[in-house]
Amino acid sequence: MLAVSTRTFFLVLVACALFAGAGGVRAEVSVGADSLALPGVEMTGMQADINSAPDGQGLKLTLSAERADIPAMGWRKLGIVLDGALDRDELGRWIFDGALRLKGAPGGALSNARLHMVADESANTLELSVTQDKASARVALPIDQTTHAQITLKGLPAGWLNGLLSTMWSGRTTTGRVDADLALDLLDNGVQAGGQFALDGAGFDSPGGKLAGQKLSGSGRLGIDSHAGSTSIDLDASLRGGEILLGPLYAALPAHAVQLSLGARSDKGVLSIPRLRLADPDALQLEGELAFNANGDLVQLQLDRFNARLPAAYDRYGKGWLRSLGIDGLVGSGEVSGHVALDASGPTAFALQTGGLDLSFAQGRLGVTGLHGAVDWSATGDRPATRLGWRALQVYRIPNGAAEGSWRSRGGSLALEKPLAIPVLDGQLRVQSLAWKPAAASGERLQTSLALTQIDMAALCRALGWPEFKGTIGGAVPSMRYVDDRVEMGGGLSLNVFDGFVDITRMTVAQPFGEAPVLTGNIALRQLDLALLTSVFDFGSITGRLNGALDELRLVAWKPVAFKASFVANDGGRISQKAVNNLTAVGGGGLAGGLQGTVLKIFKTFGYKRIGLTCALKGDVCSMGGLGNAKDGYTIVEGSGLPRLTVVGHQREVDWPTLVRRLQAATEGSGPVVR
Repeated sequence: MLAVSTRTFFLVLVACALFAGAGGVRAEVSVGADSLALPGVEMTGMQADINSAPDGQGLKLTLSAERADIPAMGWRKLGIVLDGALDRDELGRWIFDGALRLKGAPGGALSNARLHMVADESANTLELSVTQDKASARVALPIDQTTHAQITLKGLPAGWLNGLLSTMWSGRTTTGRVDADLALDLLDNGVQAGGQFALDGAGFDSPGGKLAGQKLSGSGRLGIDSHAGSTSIDLDASLRGGEILLGPLYAALPAHAVQLSLGARSDKGVLSIPRLRLADPDALQLEGELAFNANGDLVQLQLDRFNARLPAAYDRYGKGWLRSLGIDGLVGSGEVSGHVALDASGPTAFALQTGGLDLSFAQGRLGVTGLHGAVDWSATGDRPATRLGWRALQVYRIPNGAAEGSWRSRGGSLALEKPLAIPVLDGQLRVQSLAWKPAAASGERLQTSLALTQIDMAALCRALGWPEFKGTIGGAVPSMRYVDDRVEMGGGLSLNVFDGFVDITRMTVAQPFGEAPVLTGNIALRQLDLALLTSVFDFGSITGRLNGALDELRLVAWKPVAFKASFVANDGGRISQKAVNNLTAVGGGGLAGGLQGTVLKIFKTFGYKRIGLTCALKGDVCSMGGLGNAKDGYTIVEGSGLPRLTVVGHQREVDWPTLVRRLQAATEGSGPVVR
């Protein structure tokens, strides 16, 4: 290998040019080298041909290299061809003007470029101007120290920078153009650069797609120090428009200026940002730090200070992060400030303060109006008590009134210090206890104990879009837990309705605020007053007391997909003509015992001894039954007295949608609908 200084190499070319010029217009000189090492550049297969120009003015120079490596720029295995005119001007400077073609450069850089070079030995300066299409680059450097350069870039395709980026980061640029004024120093094992830049529609990507950006525009100052596999970056920029993805953090930048300042360090694929400041005037201001592992996963987020104004802060910056925490489709207004800390396993601390915040998510199934006060939580240490309350709270469209509670963080749990009474539908929901573990990645996250008193049944039905049942609801849930995105009710909930009781046990709700919640449980009916119950629907009147059960109940998106239902009235009573007809239609049956239609028209009500109906739903088929077997079916109503009435169901297997239509027709569409 021939190792020479850049100055010596340049003088060799000049000497060859002088020698060729001394031989007249037909002179030809060829210089070859197997390999050539310059500071920061290694070339093999070198060939330089110098001929007299056809017009006798100056010389024609062709220089090529089969392979060129510039490690500090990330350019390797390039092919180089330089072809143009070399001449000397009246000031004694050497001028080269011609074509530069690189083969294999990132992004197709300089694949068909024009090069204008001015070498002034007396001033020890070398200036190069390169243009290709709309891109141009101007480089000025000392002849005897080409490792230092002043660079001006105009309209440079961002993809041309991938070689340099590869020396400090595993990602790559994808789109856009760059303007810059930089000072660049090539080191033995790296590069240093600093100066001003501007972006127009720039994009970048990374392996795995966890760090990415697109259509970014803006300007600022940049400093880079890269050596021995480690890179430090200092950035102060004003960005306008575009999108950025940093792990779970996604930002959709507005058209107005957003100030971004950061200090970052990349070491063997691990990216840390120990200094991060962002200022978006009408949305978000924050200071903190971030860290990502080699796979692009967020391993640390610490916002020492933030102030967010909704809805802009959520729309531009909060969607991705909150979605990773299981919160999607948030609608909000107001302002919140504080600090937040996360690590790879989840949150480690937060403190939030707000003077007034309205929030709603899960398509309005959960919402709060006028949230005010503060919470302060730590996964490890105890924190002072705070107060947090609201003007109104909504859960599944059930309105709740104003309340305020005292909260304290101890041992990683944020707990209510004393019972909290919440007005609900002319009654009260009393939260006896509540403890939330924000850091619980799995297992039990929340546990509470609740009691309901004097909840107006009619108001509840109106809120849910059901027919209005009369009476009040009261009951207690001794234990309710939120475990692995599933609500589990310990013990049971006993409700006093229709002068009887509805007992709910073993209830769970998976993904309670998702698009398709899954509810399971058992429901027992005890001594419900049938007169009160049937008065709600246009089904016909029935008196007596009803017992029953809905076992192994399973609802998906609040629609039943499986259950084992049984309903029985064993103590007798009266049933109206209309109720008889509707029970007959539901069972797909008819009247037994020879009762004629004319007799049915004469009597408006009938005595009965027992009423029973069962249905086991599996898939889309309901297996029907009643009090017992009858000829060609099963008995639904067993009459009492004269005329003696018996209603028989004949269809054992009924398509569930068909049964639902029958029930809707029987009640003229007045049945409850869960929304």
